[in-house]
Amino acid sequence: MTQEAMAKPAVDLPLQDTRRVEKKSVNFQEIVDSLKSAADDIGQISELTSEEKNLVAQFFGSLLKLMKPLAPSIPVSSSAIPSGFVNIVTAHVDPTGHLALVFDDGHVEIRDLSEEKNRDLMVAVVGDVMPKFKGLTSQAKRKVENRIKFLSNVTKEMQKSADALSAVMP
Repeated sequence: MTQEAMAKPAVDLPLQDTRRVEKKSVNFQEIVDSLKSAADDIGQISELTSEEKNLVAQFFGSLLKLMKPLAPSIPVSSSAIPSGFVNIVTAHVDPTGHLALVFDDGHVEIRDLSEEKNRDLMVAVVGDVMPKFKGLTSQAKRKVENRIKFLSNVTKEMQKSADALSAVMP
């Protein structure tokens, strides 16, 4: 009986070892596949980050050109600022893409929205500012229309007077 007892464990051990090796092989393959997938993601992140950098530069270049003649800054709703910023009294973005945050204790922080570390903040601010930008363009258009209307009326009257004066004075 002692020989049978010794023989059984000898037979069982290789089966258990084989199962453990199979599990390790499956886990190893999953790890390798996971690392390959992560490497692909990293490559795509690199490409996307480069594209994002170019788009941000183009966006702020365009914002500067469009906003400079309209307003020195646009107010940003404090509710649009992410929750990481607390006690904000006012916020404004300027044409160069700098966000000025004024806190209730009086201190001011300036954030460059074009910096990569501020991209989520930039998206939140741009989402709030673009409808306000539309308001600025509408207001600028109305100003020009009102000036044209004024100048048109004044010019007509001046032309009448000039024509009358020309008729009297040879």
